Amino acid sequence: MPTKKIIAVLGATGAQGGGLVRAILADASGEFAARAITRDVNSEKARALAQLGAEVVAGDVDDEASLARAFAGAHGAFCVTFFWAHFSPEKEYAEAGAMARAAKAAGVRHVIWSTLEDTRRWIPLSDPRMPTLQKKYKVPHFDAKGEANALFTAAGVPTTFFHTSFYWENLIYFGMGPRKGADGKLVFALPIGERKFPSIATEDIGRCALGVFRQGTPLVGRNVGVAGAHLTGHEMAAALGRALGEPVTFYPMPFDAYRKLGFPGADDLGNMFQFNHDCAEDFCRLRNLEFSRSVNPALQSFDAWLAVNKSRIPIQ
Repeated sequence: MPTKKIIAVLGATGAQGGGLVRAILADASGEFAARAITRDVNSEKARALAQLGAEVVAGDVDDEASLARAFAGAHGAFCVTFFWAHFSPEKEYAEAGAMARAAKAAGVRHVIWSTLEDTRRWIPLSDPRMPTLQKKYKVPHFDAKGEANALFTAAGVPTTFFHTSFYWENLIYFGMGPRKGADGKLVFALPIGERKFPSIATEDIGRCALGVFRQGTPLVGRNVGVAGAHLTGHEMAAALGRALGEPVTFYPMPFDAYRKLGFPGADDLGNMFQFNHDCAEDFCRLRNLEFSRSVNPALQSFDAWLAVNKSRIPIQ
């Protein structure tokens, strides 16, 4: 029996990495084996992945040598950072550099770097449409990832630059689902204006990443993007209404109102939503639905995801 190609997965206990590990383990073809990399191999989530059949190894994005050890012998590596753990674009950039150098040192043959646009290419710091944050960013959690693309190229590792979309799970875990208004009717409020907005289930991100590894060399050096749907806020509200069994009205919250909500990162997210809106044509074009289905034939629609997950969406 041929030896399976090992995919080393950073963020294995998170949304994207966890989705990829589960996709590999569920893959009937069995071409790949999943190596889940985590700081704490004894955490509940790490033990759950081990029980599913993943190899679980220790690795820390702040320790480049530990990443090189974790990548050793792997055919591929999925590299992702988590800005919201520290809110520092500089730290995120440094983590990406450590990943790139470790992948090179380990001889990894295909890296997927989960990146996002450097929004300053579209909206320069001098552009007054949205505030500049931390003196040198427009959307910090996008810009540092986009800037870090060059680190993978400079390291000489074969890399696919993998762009994701808004998670539907944000409706469950981050209070972005419908809320009851003063009149008791449901309102879905997001600052996405009237334009199409790419979004996806996190499990489908993992399945799409697996499809990218399957395609391999033809996708090295390319920017690719994935989405489950391109929907307007009104279309998302209509789907929510169908799933929940009562009307849901979409309210396009003003970008500046969202920036002023006051929670950590509200200004960053407000700018993100405005970038998605103001540059919707380019943003949607990259997150191509046909490509997403080609690497993940089981790609879910928003309606299909809601049919399974509607009861998990808290109504406040």
